[in-house]
Amino acid sequence: QLQVVESGGGLVQLGGSLKLSCTTSEFRFNNYHVGWFRQAPGKEREGVSCINTPDRYTTYADSVKGRFTIVRDNAKNTVYLQMSNLKPEDTAVYYCAVYTVFTRDGFGCDYSTRVSNWGQGTQVVVSS
Repeated sequence: QLQVVESGGGLVQLGGSLKLSCTTSEFRFNNYHVGWFRQAPGKEREGVSCINTPDRYTTYADSVKGRFTIVRDNAKNTVYLQMSNLKPEDTAVYYCAVYTVFTRDGFGCDYSTRVSNWGQGTQVVVSS
């Protein structure tokens, strides 16, 4: 499976912003759909956002709509998750993954078509 690397997490106050990055040196992102996920302590991993290729169609979980933006920069081979107006409930480890199938129903990235390993993730902590 392919390997991706997440970065950009940190500690931020309520209402603050962070920009997460997902990148790899092994393959070209522009051939795949990319999703961001998060896992809070004691909870299951949940989908946050997905962006397809080549249309750049995006999907978001209801909990982050209007606050998070997913963007792909194919020249830099990076997918970003811009997070603003952060809340304590956004505290989690954030992961990215790549997929070969995208549907415009539901989350978008078809979970059964993941072709990358889950990386180390990047920790986001929002303090109140």
